[in-house]
Amino acid sequence: MSDILLIGPLLGVLLFNLPIQFFRKAMIPFGVAFAMFQAVAVLFFPQALAISVLLPLALDDLTLVMLLSIAIVVFSALLVGRGIIEDEIKRCNFANLVVLALLGMNGVVLCTDLFSIYVFIEIVAVSSFILIALEKGRAGLEGAFKYFVLSAAASIAILTGVALLLVVSGSTRFIDVATVLGTAGNKPFLLLALALFAGGLFIKSGLMPFHGWVPDAYSSAPAAVSVLLAGIVTKTTGVYVLIRIVGDVLGLTPTIREIMMLVGVITLVGGALAALVQNNFKRMLAYSSISQVGYIVLSFGTGTPLGIAGAVFHIFNHSVFKSLLFVNAAAVEKKTGVGAMNEMGGLASKMPLTGFASVVGLLSTAGVPPLSGFWSKLVIILALWQSGHFVYASIAVLFSLVTLAYFLLMQRKVFFGHLRHSFENIGEAVELAVPTVLLTAITIGVGLLMLTPVIKGSFLLPVSGM
Repeated sequence: MSDILLIGPLLGVLLFNLPIQFFRKAMIPFGVAFAMFQAVAVLFFPQALAISVLLPLALDDLTLVMLLSIAIVVFSALLVGRGIIEDEIKRCNFANLVVLALLGMNGVVLCTDLFSIYVFIEIVAVSSFILIALEKGRAGLEGAFKYFVLSAAASIAILTGVALLLVVSGSTRFIDVATVLGTAGNKPFLLLALALFAGGLFIKSGLMPFHGWVPDAYSSAPAAVSVLLAGIVTKTTGVYVLIRIVGDVLGLTPTIREIMMLVGVITLVGGALAALVQNNFKRMLAYSSISQVGYIVLSFGTGTPLGIAGAVFHIFNHSVFKSLLFVNAAAVEKKTGVGAMNEMGGLASKMPLTGFASVVGLLSTAGVPPLSGFWSKLVIILALWQSGHFVYASIAVLFSLVTLAYFLLMQRKVFFGHLRHSFENIGEAVELAVPTVLLTAITIGVGLLMLTPVIKGSFLLPVSGM
């Protein structure tokens, strides 16, 4: 049944682009319906998804977490696009590209072959590049160009690494490459291949100092595209692949652990400090996303079951609460027409749902109990402490406070304080109410469910045995 997660989106794009007016209008409903189907299949029929008839696909607990995250974010992004994009042709193009990105991301998480993963990464990359430039404005084109240049460099590095590994192992299947790596030792040729592959994934993940494309791409893209990029694209094509390749192919050797933890803490600290000094709403959220990815990589770098569980749990949580914050930014941008936070103020009185959702999202990002972000950050900090990395654990705690600081500053500038006269007649962005309520409910609900065995015993913590 997992085949349908690839074949379905492809057939949808082909069918709903036939020269029939009704079909074109049905593209967003199709994407929304398919995302709902995917989420339901993951939550209630995971055994059926484990069956693959036409394609050599694999499914485990990590894959299930990613498939659910992808479904939630795609669902939300499509609804935001429907509410914000007014031009029918642009809306149709947006929906097509998002469904293609859905196909690519599903392929990335289901495949167990390095070259196949590369192909699906490129499907996502091309879709994302066009989505960023969808409005054809100067800022969007500039952000798309930076994304294209760095993404192309990453793709070249990854493909070269795959080619070198193919020469060494004679195959690109995970199990074959892992077997050869286990017996070949530290040959320079092999180390070069691994360095190229890892470097490409660091760029795709937006890890510092390879993050140059992230702030421009996130802040200049159309609002609905920002939800997709920040919510799941970077984590699927970068962070997930990094975790999967290290876990299933390379192995968490002491050297790899130290490299990942060092890059993770640099990203965590650098992203948070950069977010502190931003004035643009979406740009601040972009640097915050970079920082949170640092937490994920830092946790995985411990190599312990608890650290792996914390990393995967934070991927899921971050995909939800960061999507929520970008939905809020979309609502504010649509109603006010401005992106600079110092030009806003007092919006909570006119947009109470958005204001409340923003509080939930920021508190979850900062790791305030009992919201979902608190639990994943708690697991990350415990994993660091139990593995003897006391300095890293202390940094993780300290920069949770820094995260809270810059988000409270954002909340004060945007939603609290005196309402500007120019915003007297605005109201709530009701067209974005569904994704706002959904993502808020998940952020609160997952946090509360962590007080029970429901989530801990389902598919979040079993990934620690990968």
